[in-house]
Amino acid sequence: MKSEIRDGMRIDWDAPIAMDDGLSLRADVFRPIADGGYPVILSYGPYAKGLAFAEGYKSAWKRLAEAFPEALQGSSNKYQNWELVDPEKWVPDGYAVVRVDSRGAGCSPGYLEVWSPREAKDLYHCIEWAGVQPWSNGKVGINGISYYAMNQWHVAPLRPPHLAALCIWEGTSDYYRELARHGGILCDFLQSWSRRQVINVQYGVGERGPRSRVTSEPVAGAQTLSEAELAKNRADVGADALQHALLDDYYRARTPAFERIEVPLLSAANWGGHGLHTRGNFEGFLAAGSKRKWLEVHGDTHFSHFYSRYGEGLQKRFFGHFLKGEDTGWERERKVMLNIRRPGEDYTLRAENEWPLARTQWTCFYLDPGDRSLRQERPQGAAELSYRTDGDGLTFLIPPLPAETEITGPAAAKLFVSSATTDADIFLVLRVFDPGNKEAVFIGTNDPRTPVGLGWLRASHRKLDPARS
Repeated sequence: MKSEIRDGMRIDWDAPIAMDDGLSLRADVFRPIADGGYPVILSYGPYAKGLAFAEGYKSAWKRLAEAFPEALQGSSNKYQNWELVDPEKWVPDGYAVVRVDSRGAGCSPGYLEVWSPREAKDLYHCIEWAGVQPWSNGKVGINGISYYAMNQWHVAPLRPPHLAALCIWEGTSDYYRELARHGGILCDFLQSWSRRQVINVQYGVGERGPRSRVTSEPVAGAQTLSEAELAKNRADVGADALQHALLDDYYRARTPAFERIEVPLLSAANWGGHGLHTRGNFEGFLAAGSKRKWLEVHGDTHFSHFYSRYGEGLQKRFFGHFLKGEDTGWERERKVMLNIRRPGEDYTLRAENEWPLARTQWTCFYLDPGDRSLRQERPQGAAELSYRTDGDGLTFLIPPLPAETEITGPAAAKLFVSSATTDADIFLVLRVFDPGNKEAVFIGTNDPRTPVGLGWLRASHRKLDPARS
């Protein structure tokens, strides 16, 4: 471990954290120069703590700089990491920021298996290590986007004694339904994501990988292993999802016991995160056993508002209350904060008391095959429509609405479908059109053209779970 003072911070590079099996993971610790006990903002993940945001994720960095320039202000941005807080913006406020390379990734050796039960145990030990350091006040909060949010659902039920708060920013909570097998349909995200963002910084890539722009050291470990050795040291998550078609013990081991979560949490969802960053934050919020829990929903890309003035302010008020004991006004915050969106990326922040909204007017619409409309009146008679799976499908339109109508909350559809094949994958899209019949789309987490809602189901998985549906 090397320690130094630079840019107004005391930094410990590659601090060792011992696990219960004897392996040591590596963490970078950024903290105030003055001695004292500080609350900890911790993260644990596979993206290499030494890889700069601007270098590892150039297009996302460019988008952030152009759309939310305030996110780059007040910092040298040398320590900016993908999907994590900027130490230069948190250490001056009296926090210690701890970034841990997960097992088998970055500078941490070991077998790399993302979102595994072993990772949850590792994160538990990292929290407990941070909670007893001489520079810690004993209160640890976890913060981060996506991967760094998703593993919070996994570690919280283990109840680490020093865990004090969770900020779960756009993190799916159901490994089977939201990540590997959407509605029973195999998703290729795991395979492509793993190659693109994890394997390239696996521990042992060493000299073949990128270097830290601050320390000039390899971000993926001092060792340089062969491709064969690297392959032996990691699980193939894409192949595992392909092999496990149903919700079996493999997925159950990756399913959190939400009812055991007891620490305060902020679950931040994205309206346009279909397939990864919407459903999980709503479902996790509802299922978590915590008595003190809040739901926030926003738009734009999945990283924009984490770094924006709005998002950073939200996080600091939350952690300032639960890690520092400050009166940030958080306890007076309503339980649900919705950025209600209109076409044109027009948002209005609105506070609510619950989810789904108690005043929701649950409304039933019927598909009319005669004119392919969507109406509140049940159509007369029966008819059959067909479509090709490689075509545009079928579209049913509501007649133009006479007044502004808000659609906020879950939606469900009951369809009667037959197929010439042994199985069928059904995709349902909720869309909005302007008076000129042009679709109004929104900036989403990974696509600048997302619809209002999107759902999917493999026909052989159509049986409902009454307790969850």
